[in-house]
Amino acid sequence: MRKSIILIAAAALFAACAPSNVTEVEGQAPMYPDYTDITIPVNIAPLNFLLDDGASRVCVTIDGKTYSNRRSGDARFSEKAWHSLLAGNEGKTLEIKVYSRGKDGWKQYAPFTWTVSPDKLDPYLTYRLIEPDYEAYNNIVLQQRCIENFRTDDFSDNRVIGNKCMNCHTYCGQDPAASMFYVRGPGGGAILNLDGQLQKLSIKGEDMISGSVYFGFSPSRRYIVFSANKIIPGYHAQSIRRMEVFDTKSDLYVADMQEHKFIRSSTVTDTDMLETFPAFSPDGKYIYYCKAPQIDTVTLDNIETQKYSLCRVAFNEETGTIGDTVETIYDAAKENKSVCHPRVSPDGRLICFSIADYGTFPLWHREADLMMMDLETGRQIPMTEANSDGSESYHSWSSNSRWLVFASKRDDGVYGKPYFCHVDEDGNCSKSFVLPQKHTEYYNNLLRSFNAPELGKGPLPFTTYDVKEALEQDAVTFN
Repeated sequence: MRKSIILIAAAALFAACAPSNVTEVEGQAPMYPDYTDITIPVNIAPLNFLLDDGASRVCVTIDGKTYSNRRSGDARFSEKAWHSLLAGNEGKTLEIKVYSRGKDGWKQYAPFTWTVSPDKLDPYLTYRLIEPDYEAYNNIVLQQRCIENFRTDDFSDNRVIGNKCMNCHTYCGQDPAASMFYVRGPGGGAILNLDGQLQKLSIKGEDMISGSVYFGFSPSRRYIVFSANKIIPGYHAQSIRRMEVFDTKSDLYVADMQEHKFIRSSTVTDTDMLETFPAFSPDGKYIYYCKAPQIDTVTLDNIETQKYSLCRVAFNEETGTIGDTVETIYDAAKENKSVCHPRVSPDGRLICFSIADYGTFPLWHREADLMMMDLETGRQIPMTEANSDGSESYHSWSSNSRWLVFASKRDDGVYGKPYFCHVDEDGNCSKSFVLPQKHTEYYNNLLRSFNAPELGKGPLPFTTYDVKEALEQDAVTFN
């Protein structure tokens, strides 16, 4: 009987009306994260937030019904009630009101909206947690997070695999059954996941300046295109940009993952040019990449002259051959910008890339923004609503081509966090929002960056202990 009374009381609190004797104030609620006036996917986890006004109690109503009423300075939502709310309001715009109780009683901030898009996000997000200077690797973890709830799992931890540096994880077409990431250092290699079976690969030829650095899968899984780079870091003495990473040499190759052989072409190994950041188109017919003229001796003094164009070259998946004609899609000399990380939408219509004033390392460039281009018309689409006055980089698409996730340093200029924006059929973007967390102080207490977030259609079928076993294998070599 007592348990029933408690449950009834809890239900009454949840269904309670908004506070009375309220003073309306101008301006938006001082909330973190900023979840005002955004488009959200119907399957996103609850948008819990902190109110920075010294409130002793926070109440939130959605279309007039109370969904959070807490004796604290934050708002948290029941997962069950939250998902029921979103499922019942697909395609609709909801009005949210935030009430705060302080020493002078209740006050209500200006209402805002959440538009519930029926376009779902892929349910999993992978990323690398790393200290923001990207140099220390004694505390790196590769994680996957279910965006529909708050479950997080490690799938590779450098403390388990011998304190080795790990690079970022990449899917083949958002498919968890095909993905790869690199483990650097002695005994390392590329860890290839095919249907949960892991292999260690050595993707380096004797004629190459390095092993594989940046890569992307062909849609058939048979090929990866990759860059071999000779990379130099440089540190600014006094600059908000802090550090640069630049190439002194870089070339592109294709690895046949079935025959374990390399495909070479002088088209993308020009000694007078730097080629990097390759990615296949979703139909496998093109390789998109970034290209810049070779500088004799690149340093921090002249790196501002290094600007990369966005290019593409044909590829034939049936014959495994690279074309001999390079098309320039975005001309760095004409635009006076430098391009990084091109990614084509899965439907093949749009390409998204980072633009900065120069170079190939936009993470410390506050001016670095995302740019969209319509591949059918060549129309450039500024992503004004999604961008900020902080660095935006390392983006990836959802499998339905309706969402982008990217790393943004907008909050404090130091720590990158995963932000999402909706993309309509014409390439227009909504205001972006950060990945929601269960605990509203999570981002304030985290001293690591989310690096290279990627969306996946399901959970990865391996663990960090499977990675450890794979690293103990002999590496598969290529010729």
